[in-house]
Amino acid sequence: MNRIDSEPIIKPETKEEKKKKEALFKLADKFREAARERRKYLREEGFKVVVTGKGGAGKTTTAALLARILARRGYKVLAIDEDPQINLPNALGLPKEVADKIVPLSRNVDYIEEKTGARPGEEWGVFLIVNPDVSDVIERFGVKGPDGVTILVMGTVVQAATGCLCPENALLAAVMDYLVLRKGEVVIMDTQAGLEHFGRAIAKGFKQSIVISEPTHNSMQVAAHAMRLSHELGIPYIHLVLNKVRSEKEVEKAMKLAKEFGAPEPTSVVLIPYDPTVLEYEPNVGPLLDMNPKPPIVKAVEELADIVEKYGNL
Repeated sequence: MNRIDSEPIIKPETKEEKKKKEALFKLADKFREAARERRKYLREEGFKVVVTGKGGAGKTTTAALLARILARRGYKVLAIDEDPQINLPNALGLPKEVADKIVPLSRNVDYIEEKTGARPGEEWGVFLIVNPDVSDVIERFGVKGPDGVTILVMGTVVQAATGCLCPENALLAAVMDYLVLRKGEVVIMDTQAGLEHFGRAIAKGFKQSIVISEPTHNSMQVAAHAMRLSHELGIPYIHLVLNKVRSEKEVEKAMKLAKEFGAPEPTSVVLIPYDPTVLEYEPNVGPLLDMNPKPPIVKAVEELADIVEKYGNL
């Protein structure tokens, strides 16, 4: 048998190559350290995100996944349910027997009367306190869920855009004011399709708006409206999330519709592919987070989490 001499498969590194590799490793270490410091700062300061979009577009599922992903990254997370359907506690994985006992703040007549001096549905005259102290609201009514996420169910703001002066609105307006002043936590608010009912209360502290939409005509029409409202309220970072996407053609159609409906240019666009796995476990997102390998929807919302972290305190 003839012996065949050949080059070694792995060549020894030259001194110059070793220096380049060491320099790259040092640079990577600096980036990792900067990222750790950035995340530490965000944990200390916190940031606030409002999630909106058409009903049925996957808004609550996305909000729940985002809340739990950020909680697993070490953030103190407060998840607010303002949607009248009150689905967020179930989506976050709160046991049904616990979730069913939650009374939304807007219907908690005893707390409303305690704080505002007036009982909903009764005459209150000059006795209504329009700026009550609600600093105890999280301690008294916040419910701990999986991964340590605190859940607060606000309920619907009634006729706030028309300036309705009533005990319910006085209480919820005070809660909103209190929420924007809280530090050291991430606040994720799952809302109705529009933001009109909040007005400037959202703009005070919610610097990011996540608009969830399916790539359909009706859903994009609602999304464009929500994006315009976010922009008009002065929310600087607007993230468009296209959910249940099946093809690039759908994405092209959705972005074209956004322009036709007059939506402002989004800060970012995140695509969530259609994932039938969600239907197997809905409403609870917990099983999705623990799957190996990760389902497409979890990977996409992890990308969204990276984005909201990036813009958290810019």
